[in-house]
Amino acid sequence: MSDPEASTVVASPADLLGLAGADLGVTPWAAVTQDQVNLFADATGDHQWIHVDVARATAESPFGGPIAHGYLTLSLVNLFLPQLLQVNGTSMGVNVGLDKVRFPAPVPTGSLLRGRGQIISVEEAKGGVQATVRVTIEIQGPQGEPSAKPACVADTVSRFFP
Repeated sequence: MSDPEASTVVASPADLLGLAGADLGVTPWAAVTQDQVNLFADATGDHQWIHVDVARATAESPFGGPIAHGYLTLSLVNLFLPQLLQVNGTSMGVNVGLDKVRFPAPVPTGSLLRGRGQIISVEEAKGGVQATVRVTIEIQGPQGEPSAKPACVADTVSRFFP
């Protein structure tokens, strides 16, 4: 649970209790490459042509080229969350699940993505503290700004134990 570059750092799980509604900032941009998409296809068995057949996706897809799998995009929450929030004084953190996930926009391969975080809720849980964090995965636009629609919005639920 340690990331020296995290946007928000708290000393202990209990320190999360007053942070509902807090903005966690944004992460640096990270590229999604065709190699990553191909590896994800191999790992999941999802070789749909819109993801892995560059020539066909460029010629036939309404997206103008190959796109990342939605679940690949969702998996980047695991990359971005520790960059947004570091909870010190924990013996472990556990991924409890997701409350809501949406994919408003496709992610063309080669895109740059970043995570934006907000703490939605925090509550005491058996032996620890449970936090729901909304991670919005933004796509970099042509001028370096986030595009109008994010790639993914996920409310992830984590439990932190002292």
